[in-house]
This record gives sequence, structure tokens and C-alpha cells, in this order.
Amino acid sequence: MRILLVEDETDLGNAIKRALIQHNYIVDWAKDGEEANDLIEMGLNLYTIGIFDWLLPKISGIDLVKKIRQQNSSLPILMLTAKDREEDKVIGLDAGADDYLVKPFGMAELLARLRALQRRFPIINLQKLNVGNISLDYSNYTIYFKEKTGNNKPLSLTNKEFQLLEYFMKHPNQIVTRDQLLAQLWEWGNEPMSNVVAAQIRLLRRKLEPLGIDNCIETVYGLGYRFVVTN
Repeated sequence: MRILLVEDETDLGNAIKRALIQHNYIVDWAKDGEEANDLIEMGLNLYTIGIFDWLLPKISGIDLVKKIRQQNSSLPILMLTAKDREEDKVIGLDAGADDYLVKPFGMAELLARLRALQRRFPIINLQKLNVGNISLDYSNYTIYFKEKTGNNKPLSLTNKEFQLLEYFMKHPNQIVTRDQLLAQLWEWGNEPMSNVVAAQIRLLRRKLEPLGIDNCIETVYGLGYRFVVTN
């Protein structure tokens, strides 16, 4: 899942981003409203959830939320702010925010609020993703391989390997290009090396090799890659 984080406080933004990455979220972090507005215009549909601070340089979080709602987007948005008066909460919710978290807060509460948003929005309320002999359990963010004995063997993957396999599982038997993978799985403004996709796929195949399924990710020369579903 990809999150648009908009927070101008560097220490808090770093802490939130670290916590989200540890839970397998992909995070684009904008440090002011103008930068967030650019990301929204480039690809609002990339994001699963938005986390917006209220008071931001250049464009406020409230104005960003209003703009998103004017586009008829149903992106779930969690508003962060030091404003704790009831009337402030009403303003934020009426502007289009779906939840409201008052600073200071703990990361455990932030993550719980995100899980609650996921439960409230059916489009992102996936509990499990099953493709062939591979299943992804969102309750504990673990990927399992079903062995011939019927037992489910957990796969030990890095965050990026998890995200890569999840994306392939969501697009079975489809050709996905390198540029698609870069756009979906790497953050804006953090351009990776030109061979990063091929390198990550090699690493993922090595993790799948002991299970005998490393060939489920095909290289389609000149086009990209394809996740071949097997049962």
C-alpha cells in the first residue's frame, strides 16, 4: 500500500515514515503543501491512504483535502494537528478528512488508525490475497507458500521483496514493465539505480528458489516481467 504523507516537522515526519516502512507501506513524504499538491497532480490514484498535517507551509492540509474531494476522490485521509478543540475537529472532518489525530501521539495509535481506515473502506479492506500456491495475510503482513503436504510455509522477505511480490500477485499473468514497478514501488524524488528492478527480482527469485517456484516470475524480453500463476 502506498501512503502520501504530508508533514513539515522533520523529526515527526522521519518517525512516521520509519514506522510505516517497517509495516510494509510505501511512503511518499511531502514536506510542504506545494510539494504535496505536485504529487497529487502527478498521480493521486497511486495512493491508498493520505496522512496530512493541518498547518503546512504554502498550502494548508485543509486546502489539500478540499482539493482532493473536489476531484471526487474517495482517498481515505487521516488529519494530523495540534488543534484539539471540538470546532477544529468539525472543520477538518467537514473539509473531507476521514479521521483526526491530535499531536502528540504514539506510533501505535497512528498505525491503529490506519488499520481502522482500511476496515472502513472496502476497496482497501483486503484480509488475504491468494494467488496459486502463494497467499498474503494482511493481518500479520506475512506471505505463505502452500506445500504439497498442505502446510503453509512462511516466506522471509525484506520490505521491498514483500511489496514486489504483492504487486505481482495483484497482477497475475500480466506483463508489467520496469517503469510500472518503479512508479508503484519506489518513492517519488528518490530515484533508484537503473538496475534496481532487475536486482530486486533476482533477490526475490533466490528466496523463491528453495520452494521450487523461482520460475513463476518470467522475464519477457523487451517488455518487462510476468507473474505466472501455478496451482
